[in-house]
Amino acid sequence: MPAATQVVKCSRCGAANRIDPARAGAVCGRCKSPLVAQTQPLVVTDGTFASEVERSPVPVLVDFWAAWCGPCRVVAPILDQLASELSGRIRIAKLDVDANQMTASRFRVQSIPTMIVFQNGREADRIVGAQSREAILQRLKGFM
Repeated sequence: MPAATQVVKCSRCGAANRIDPARAGAVCGRCKSPLVAQTQPLVVTDGTFASEVERSPVPVLVDFWAAWCGPCRVVAPILDQLASELSGRIRIAKLDVDANQMTASRFRVQSIPTMIVFQNGREADRIVGAQSREAILQRLKGFM
């Protein structure tokens, strides 16, 4: 997949579409509904984790976080920026561990923030603790 493209799921029919986020007016190839490129982290839950992360056609960095966590709040703007910059190459997702304890437990998240990179549905890398933008980006370079 070229670096400029992003896979976007149609909100109407659910079809996966490859689009260029820089071009306006993208429509779903199946139902012709307008598509919007994702430039913010995707919020995932216990119920959506499999479809949004484990079946993603591109690698996904999942930030396991909580609202009360100070280091999580430090990392959040960094991940917001990376979601926009890496659009189409790596998806950035966020999972609130307090509201989604089943998934956090499944991946043995014991401290937050924990960022896990999933590739082809499997854990490929784990970053524990608040990290700088450069450190996170360096870990992600191997997946782009």
